[in-house]
Amino acid sequence: MTTNVSDLRTAEQARQAIAKVSTGLFIDGVWGESSSGARFDIINPATEQVIASVADGGPEDAQRAIEAAGRAQKKWGKTSPRERSEILRRAYDLVMARQDELALIMTSEMGKPLAEAKGEISYAAEYFRWFSEEAVRISGDLTTSGDGKTRVLVSREPIGPCVLVTPWNFPLAMGMRKIGPAIAAGCTVVFKPAALTPLSSLALIDILVEAGLPAGVINVVCTTKASTVVTPWMSSGIARKVSFTGSTEVGIRLLEQASRNVMRSSMELGGNAPFIVFEDADLDRAVEGAVAAKMRNMGEACTAANRIFIQRPVAEEFARRLAEKLEALTVGDGTEPGTQVGPLVEEKALQKVQELVDDAVSKGAKVVCGGSRPDRPGYFYSPTVLSEVPAAADLMTEEIFGPVAPVIPFDSEDEVVQMANDTQFGLVGYLFTQDIDRGFRVGEALEVGMVGLNTGIVANAAAPFGGVKASGLGREGGRIGIDEFLEVKYMAFPKA
Repeated sequence: MTTNVSDLRTAEQARQAIAKVSTGLFIDGVWGESSSGARFDIINPATEQVIASVADGGPEDAQRAIEAAGRAQKKWGKTSPRERSEILRRAYDLVMARQDELALIMTSEMGKPLAEAKGEISYAAEYFRWFSEEAVRISGDLTTSGDGKTRVLVSREPIGPCVLVTPWNFPLAMGMRKIGPAIAAGCTVVFKPAALTPLSSLALIDILVEAGLPAGVINVVCTTKASTVVTPWMSSGIARKVSFTGSTEVGIRLLEQASRNVMRSSMELGGNAPFIVFEDADLDRAVEGAVAAKMRNMGEACTAANRIFIQRPVAEEFARRLAEKLEALTVGDGTEPGTQVGPLVEEKALQKVQELVDDAVSKGAKVVCGGSRPDRPGYFYSPTVLSEVPAAADLMTEEIFGPVAPVIPFDSEDEVVQMANDTQFGLVGYLFTQDIDRGFRVGEALEVGMVGLNTGIVANAAAPFGGVKASGLGREGGRIGIDEFLEVKYMAFPKA
């Protein structure tokens, strides 16, 4: 493989962007090393090379961070809505002005192609813009009791210091989707980014400081041992809210910890998204939707189409068309021009995907395309379509988190709704049909928090993101997204 001048230039730009990132802990407005002095390496999944090292925090650092957030809460909670709004708006402008630089950092630490990284940054920044506007629209209510004797005054106030924990797959979007409403509501924050991809989050902190966020309002502790940081936060008695995105197993543990101090909890957990195509669907549109829903972020998304149900008369043709689309995608380093599919985030993720494919094939699934990793360095996996996938295959119940599309035929509407709902998860579902009555009927029958009707993309800052069942609690984004960070207070006084 030859390396051209533009590739070398992009690689150098990435190194320069990463070199600007502060890689310590950020506590009470000051960057510093961890109490132990330990650091951990960040690996580029496309090259398997170390690109940076980051301070590795522990319990003492966690305690300092939550105490700083507690001290800052009273003053920050009393700042004007306009001040909070303008800080977020300035941060939005700065993020968009540095989109190219941030994209290089993101692609280097987690693998997604530059074009997709830029798309994530635009999407993530929109949460700062959206909640900058919501900050000045926090409202209350004044009514009269039914007997006419009492005025009922309802106000909404900051809930208090918040614990924010984010995953590695969308390094900026997941953080900004939580930080935005917390700041807008007047809450202080302790924030733990994922150890695999902390650089994007750390770059964001410098932007927030430049935008005018006061010391102590956001405090960041990266760590390779999440429980040594998050558990002290949860048990501190200072934190009043936890917002977590990640696995259902970890979410359950955090809910147990939150119950001990009766903390408000938001959980965006696992998914097992059904993608349903009826025989009357526009197949071209459905295939494009499947590519979007399956291949976004190399399939490493809780919203990814995990089980693709196709009505039997069109199942074979759909699988063929989908395979043609996926085979045509260019797999490579995300910084290389033309790359459409980057690597998975780490070797362990690659091994899991291969195990799920091998299990499905051993139980009768057929490989239409892909099915193995390409012969090259990096954690790459070839885009894969499987047909005739049996119900007993592990990938029918486990999140694949990779570029593997299992196609399952079905016969009737009732049958596919039952199969789609036969899971503990309920984050998102997709369906394609040209029958609007069927679209609404099936959409309402799916046990999920979000439905994509004739579209493979549902995430939007203006919409309430979240799931039901084991996929979580609460909503992020939309008009109700800020409610997760506000307490309702009622005051009664006699009516003269």
